[in-house]
Amino acid sequence: MISFQDVGLRYGAGPEILKNLNFQVDPGSFHFLTGPSGSGKTSLLRLLLLSMRPTSGRMEMFGKNTRELSKAEMMAMRQHIGIVFQEFRLLDHLTTFENVALPLVVRGEPESAYRSNVEELLEWVGLGHQMNVRPELLSGGEKQRAAIARAVIAKPDLLLADEPTGNVDPELSERLLHLFVELNRMGTTIILATHELQMLDKFRFPRLQLSDGGVNVTA
Repeated sequence: MISFQDVGLRYGAGPEILKNLNFQVDPGSFHFLTGPSGSGKTSLLRLLLLSMRPTSGRMEMFGKNTRELSKAEMMAMRQHIGIVFQEFRLLDHLTTFENVALPLVVRGEPESAYRSNVEELLEWVGLGHQMNVRPELLSGGEKQRAAIARAVIAKPDLLLADEPTGNVDPELSERLLHLFVELNRMGTTIILATHELQMLDKFRFPRLQLSDGGVNVTA
């Protein structure tokens, strides 16, 4: 699904933030993305989200060289990628249902085609009773579950998560991780950035460990 060959990234004329990255991610796998603050985790996620292109090397996603993609092809590929941000990014004027359904609305699907799927997913993540309320009435954990539901409602092949448990307590953090594990069992490839050592010890998935702009892959 993902192949990096000597990939580097720099902003403008500055030094390389990422350099000589070499790794592969297979379909259906689960990887933690780790590394100290400033090691380039967010920059790597931006590459994977296709919001940036590498400045050197070869980056392939879904079997295609990302440098050769047109804007239209890039947008089409993004339809296969979901993203969960640490800060939720829910729209305050929309209900939980409307926030989760937003990717399908943007895609032009009628509500009659997706209503039952959105309702079923909200029940699955424990938000069926909060379906028609706005974000201001949700707890931090409920907002994060809504953000996760929004990220997966379009059934992405790849799910990227940027510190998704950084704003919740340890108990809820573990519950959310079990949710990601279940999504992975259903076939979604997951790359989850985290700095929580306890989580890394409890959930034994391979790690993409960034340090000094490079990456080590550990089982």
